[in-house]
Amino acid sequence: MPTPPLDFAGLPQTPGVYRFRDAAGRALYIGRAVDLRRRVRSYWGSQKGRPRMRRMVPQIVAVEVVECASEHEAAWLERNLLEQSKPRWNRARGGLETPVYLRLDPAPKAPSLTVVHDVLDELTHFGPYLGGTRVRTAVTALGFLYPLAYAGDGLTGAAQAMATARSVTPADHADLLQTVTAILARDPLAAAQARLSLETRRDRAAKALEFELAGRIQEQIEAVGWLASTQRVTVPEPLDANAAGWADGVLVEFAMKAGRIRTWKQSASTREAAMKKLAATPETWADFATRNAELAARISSLHVV
Repeated sequence: MPTPPLDFAGLPQTPGVYRFRDAAGRALYIGRAVDLRRRVRSYWGSQKGRPRMRRMVPQIVAVEVVECASEHEAAWLERNLLEQSKPRWNRARGGLETPVYLRLDPAPKAPSLTVVHDVLDELTHFGPYLGGTRVRTAVTALGFLYPLAYAGDGLTGAAQAMATARSVTPADHADLLQTVTAILARDPLAAAQARLSLETRRDRAAKALEFELAGRIQEQIEAVGWLASTQRVTVPEPLDANAAGWADGVLVEFAMKAGRIRTWKQSASTREAAMKKLAATPETWADFATRNAELAARISSLHVV
């Protein structure tokens, strides 16, 4: 088995993106992880049934990682990087999940929250998110917890009957709209309350031995977390910006084009040489870039080949 190119203990146990390089400095593979340490270490474990990976691993001499704020952010960063440039050992350019938005219509007559593939009109849209199925699962969960769709004053037929069954009236419209908006805007308190409510339902179902229902609610918990988690590497505004961080001789650079981080570079640099790029980094990106430069410097010091 090949010798790992670094001490795995130096990798964070957090979500992120990793990149393998060969002796010539060429990118071999880009991937994402829920736990960077566990995922990267797995390549030096059993690769039974993965002949492609068995051929790639002996070529790895360096590992680079970006620590992300959430699994969702890591998924977007991986997708963006692969759309820009696909290393040899990656099978596909981009990702498998479908990008979607959530369209919130606050109309008093018939409010709604729907999944759409594009920004359609002047109504409020949240996102973009990855994974249409996961996002629809989250919408189902929010619709159960906060039945905004049944708080309209123009409901008829089955919708009115459901509103009556759920004890929802047009008087609830403002509060329900405010809560749903807060969760989609990633307000931590609103998201935590939604999670607590879902966990209570899940635990109640499990206690009643309704394990299938408990499993579905657990999926809803994860889906709502996906929506509400921090995700800054892909934004709806068509922003162009460059961000750089420096630590202990390592410069890390990110370039955002049209609202997506498209490139990620690491290189040796003195602080003096990096100062112009550091000064031009938007304040909102300084922490992200600096944190990952510090991580890159720590990992670089752990290389053993």
